[in-house]
Amino acid sequence: MMLETDKYTYRVTWSEEDGEFVGLCAEFPSLSWLSVDPEEAMRGVRSLIKNCAKEMAKDGEEIPGPISTRQYSGKFMVRVPPEVHRQLAIEAAESGVSLNRIASAKLAH
Repeated sequence: MMLETDKYTYRVTWSEEDGEFVGLCAEFPSLSWLSVDPEEAMRGVRSLIKNCAKEMAKDGEEIPGPISTRQYSGKFMVRVPPEVHRQLAIEAAESGVSLNRIASAKLAH
């Protein structure tokens, strides 16, 4: 049986500061797990999140939904300095495409 916590966004990265690998979960940004072994860091953070979610459910707290199952509209607003706006508008005009197309392409890279 797949748990909702199995659908969360996990990753392991090296922490130079700690001298160990750190397991992270995007849905619970305040929690992490350190280990000298990257696989153990992943197992540790997954177990930590599973236990945390169980405790939250027991206490009647709202558990974050997985990012992977959320629906997105594809729209969000970004504020940039006027100079950046101008430069993007010029680039869009010179390329013969919309400002939205230029911004989207830049964000994709």
